[in-house]
Amino acid sequence: MKRMKKVAVVATTMLVTGCGTLGGGMGTGASTGSATGDILSAVLSEILYGGTISNVITSVIGAQTVTAENLIGSWRYANPGCAFTSDQLLAKAGGEVVAAQIKNKLQPYYQQVGINSSNTSITFNQNGTYQATIGGKPMQGKWTFDPSTCKIQLQGLLLNMNCYAKRNANGIAILFEAKKILNVLQMLTAMSGNQNIQAIGEIGNSYDGVRIGFDFQ
Repeated sequence: MKRMKKVAVVATTMLVTGCGTLGGGMGTGASTGSATGDILSAVLSEILYGGTISNVITSVIGAQTVTAENLIGSWRYANPGCAFTSDQLLAKAGGEVVAAQIKNKLQPYYQQVGINSSNTSITFNQNGTYQATIGGKPMQGKWTFDPSTCKIQLQGLLLNMNCYAKRNANGIAILFEAKKILNVLQMLTAMSGNQNIQAIGEIGNSYDGVRIGFDFQ
């Protein structure tokens, strides 16, 4: 955490003081602008690829506080979701870039099993009930949330299972262990032998501590 703070402070200081202006300000030459530009590029590269502050904010479960109130409402599928269980595992896997690559790998398989914004959604109600549609197949039941672990317990006629919640810039992510999301897709789509579903599970099993699922807006 100390390392993350140092990198963030350096980047912020450069931007606020104008030292990171690539074109140079009044009284600065082209060589100064080039040098500070190189430094800023190095700092931003460290933030993006070094398992530091950007990674922790966007792709680690529990990095941001999530409450039950944050979940209440109706949410519609936007993209495949992916996050790691710790910043150490995210850094080990390769950082934020790898998390984005996992989402990109999942996208065509989600499309091929029929998951899209028009048929995949979830609503968490204040009274502890939920309604969801995954690939056009409805499910409903009760939900509870543990903010200390970001774990959601879903209880219903079709499924009793756990998943994890993460806040995104434009909504929330609901994420599962690879085996669990396979159970969801197999049960709701009746495609237990489908190669696309198996590929989704293989992607999830390829990285330690990864959780995959759905980004909702």
